[in-house]
Amino acid sequence: MRTQPAHGDSDLKRLFIHNRALHDVRTLAEIERIERAWIVPRVAELEERTPPLASRAQWKEALDGLLEKESAGTPAGHWLAEEATRDQLAYVVAEFAPDGLTEAQNFFPAIPRLPIRSQMAVMRVLIDEFGCGNLQQAHSQLYADLLAELGLPADLDAYLDRTGDETYAFLDVFYWLTQRAPHVEYFLGALAYLEASIPSAFTVQARACERLGVTHGRYYTEHLHIDTFHRTEMQVAIREYEAAHGLDPTRLWVGALLLSDLIGTAFETAVARAREAA
Repeated sequence: MRTQPAHGDSDLKRLFIHNRALHDVRTLAEIERIERAWIVPRVAELEERTPPLASRAQWKEALDGLLEKESAGTPAGHWLAEEATRDQLAYVVAEFAPDGLTEAQNFFPAIPRLPIRSQMAVMRVLIDEFGCGNLQQAHSQLYADLLAELGLPADLDAYLDRTGDETYAFLDVFYWLTQRAPHVEYFLGALAYLEASIPSAFTVQARACERLGVTHGRYYTEHLHIDTFHRTEMQVAIREYEAAHGLDPTRLWVGALLLSDLIGTAFETAVARAREAA
């Protein structure tokens, strides 16, 4: 398998590194500079062209419609599930290693921004992400096991120069959503979308692992099970937020649309590069 060509020190790569580092005045200024040029105008443009929603019920209806549309899958997903070689699957797994190895770590800063009952629902999601305190069940450990089986390193630093900006965008957005977005509803909508979409989306990787005899595909099959529960918990978190503070359902929808676009672009790009690398 050829490795992905290095992407140099792009803004989105530097942003990922800065977000995980101890901040000083200089790094905070750099973070804000990159986000002002990247995500702030993107969200503003999305808000401007998104028809407003009047209620949480309308948000739920819009989300269900988006999920139903996406459940049909894409040609890229079908190819990965049914045609990709082991090396090509490994290429896609490597592309998302910075996500799998740090899974859910960027969600925690949102907790202080939520009312207590909403916090509890989100924390129930996070507890599962970390294996309920059992290292062998933690999602990041399941991903490390998958990487090892595919002959790939489990060291995050090994992927920093080979990860595409499309993937970094998906990773970086949650640091903004949880810490610097002006409204936490963007985060709630984005995470609600993510938890609801994964059980369908990960059937692609789960099928590829099954077809290719990859025994540590449990990272994907675990999500098929647990994220059904997480989907419900995120709706609880949103309901409790509304009860405590009121709610702008359009912001929830903008968060969902934003993440759908970012993760879809990252996946499609990763698969395209895997095919080119063959």
